Amino acid sequence: MLPVVDAHHHIWRQADLPWLTGPMQPRIFGPYEAIRRDYPIDEYLADIAANGVVSSVYVQANWARDRAVDEVRWVAEQAAEADWPIAIVGYCDLTADDAPQVLERLAAVPEMRGIRMQLHWHENEMYRFESVPDRANDPIFRRHLSLLADYGWSFDLQVFAGQMADAARLAADFPDIAFILQHCGMLEENSHKNRTLWREGMLQLAEQDNVTCKLSGLGTFIHRNDAVHIADVVGETVGIFGPSRCLYGSNFPIEKLWCEYDELMESYRQVLAAWPEDEQRQMLHDTAARVYRLGA
Repeated sequence: MLPVVDAHHHIWRQADLPWLTGPMQPRIFGPYEAIRRDYPIDEYLADIAANGVVSSVYVQANWARDRAVDEVRWVAEQAAEADWPIAIVGYCDLTADDAPQVLERLAAVPEMRGIRMQLHWHENEMYRFESVPDRANDPIFRRHLSLLADYGWSFDLQVFAGQMADAARLAADFPDIAFILQHCGMLEENSHKNRTLWREGMLQLAEQDNVTCKLSGLGTFIHRNDAVHIADVVGETVGIFGPSRCLYGSNFPIEKLWCEYDELMESYRQVLAAWPEDEQRQMLHDTAARVYRLGA
């Protein structure tokens, strides 16, 4: 069994997440009652136990904005207590005046490797996270983004197809920052028009050598684990970026809404078996270990 780096997972305490407390809020991945609870590291480790996962990258889970540092500290503590190797992608509001100070505080956590500030905007309000479609062009955001290079940190880039041209220019303008495109570019529906727009955007992003693509979150819009769908999107994505610029992520426990980790991993291994073993290893382990500097 090839070793795996799970480059996108979350552990959480319900009390820390605004979207898991109070009234149910519509989410991009549909009804989420089944995960409206604590998802501790012990449960995550049990979920991955039989799947060859050797380390993980925790990606921020949208704690309250003023608690970004608390989130990273807590995750690092949980991983240390479990003796589990981890890298952390934290959150910082890069449009805020205090962004430089927040980044400095985050840097005190040795496991920090990058920042995710979700930029995705869509005409459909249900799919919208950012308040504007073109945050990537915001001069304040860009000024603070540039500081990531000082720490050697990456930026987890989450955009829809209509935003990819701006995202590609962003990557081109900051060649010293590694950008990791989330969820195969968030293909939210598969009409010919939308697929064409997505493909054109993916090609623009792939032209930038500092952009890597995360093979993750493919149940988000269809609400199921579907090996045929994974094969379709992953096949085209890997064809555009190449295996050495693609990496696997589970997006657990979000995908736990419709499948077990074993089932998700089996779908990915089944799909990736179409590539030679050395390329499978790149996508399942080596690319993530390099990009997120696991073990560093």
